[in-house]
Amino acid sequence: MIRSFLLKVILLAVLIITGCKSKPAKDYGHQLPPGRVALEKITDPAKIPDFTWACSNLKDLEIAINNSLDYYNHQSSQAYFPYLDITHERAVASLKAFKDLFQMNLSADELNRIIRERFDVYRSVGCDGLGTVLFTGYYSPIFDGSLTQTGLYQYPLYKQPPDLIKGPDGTILAPYPPRSQLESSGKLKGLELIWLKDPFEVYVAHVQGSALIRLPDGKMVTVGYAANNGQDYKSIGLELVKDGKLSAKELSLARMIEYFQQHPGDVVTYVNRNPRFVFFQLGEGRPRGSLNTPVIPYRSIATDKAVYPRGGLAYIKTHLPTLNGYRISEQPYGGFALDQDTGGAIRAPGRCDVYMGQGALAGRLAGHTYREGNIYYLFVKE
Repeated sequence: MIRSFLLKVILLAVLIITGCKSKPAKDYGHQLPPGRVALEKITDPAKIPDFTWACSNLKDLEIAINNSLDYYNHQSSQAYFPYLDITHERAVASLKAFKDLFQMNLSADELNRIIRERFDVYRSVGCDGLGTVLFTGYYSPIFDGSLTQTGLYQYPLYKQPPDLIKGPDGTILAPYPPRSQLESSGKLKGLELIWLKDPFEVYVAHVQGSALIRLPDGKMVTVGYAANNGQDYKSIGLELVKDGKLSAKELSLARMIEYFQQHPGDVVTYVNRNPRFVFFQLGEGRPRGSLNTPVIPYRSIATDKAVYPRGGLAYIKTHLPTLNGYRISEQPYGGFALDQDTGGAIRAPGRCDVYMGQGALAGRLAGHTYREGNIYYLFVKE
């Protein structure tokens, strides 16, 4: 799901606009020099994190590992290795070795000890060379829709145009026209994939990169990312604040939806300020990430694939939101995940997006995910 994630951009907008007067904000999008990658091997055992808590919670991890192994089974995955000293064979062996540990029925303490003995650990340099990574969240919304245009369903998601030029890794080689031009020119006529009843729902699907669509007969289908038009992302949340339509203090996805319901004539105006446009494809089952593997809540992360290893086993250490009754609170979090996705706003080593799941609750959790932390990758010792 290659996305420019709306929820994190909203939160980033709040921080940028309200600001911290005591010190400048960190540049989480700081780029590495050409040819550099995001990871450095840890040679001091004292700097390797304690994995014990993560080892006590391995729910769905084996499923996510198998999904990455499926990706590695495709010959195309070999094009992205070696990564540092890590070959494609070693990347595969690392996931298999980690999965073998599941069969040993070890305690969390024992598993932590064996991981530290058998695996090399690499830490992200982050945005500042000190390992600082900003963690945000994304999710798959659920909307009502139709495979045919009706009086209720008037707003389409589109298939990838046949003349869009992509590279082997999905990079857009020749930028396609911006959103406003695509919407007004009729260039996409005949490429309608599915129809929704609200134009801002269409935009949310673009931003999140996937959605679950409930058809009139009750059947659920998945629409997933196919491509984008190669244009840069621009936050309409920032635009609303800049124009005085919303205050930074009240800015949220729910408030934006409320605003556009009250001012439907403004939807096209503001949506067209974001030149990026996303194309979709129909699928079944779980939404898929940029590696075309299913994404698993809390077990799939999105990073910049130009600097991080595709499909790799990661350990993330940060704070993530949890639901306590009707309230959401942040708790320290350390857990294993697989690097299986990327996003339009996820660029450089200082960014990581955690997949939170499907539906409204996942959306609430994703909207509350905005914390610094660290990210590590594990590869079996040679």
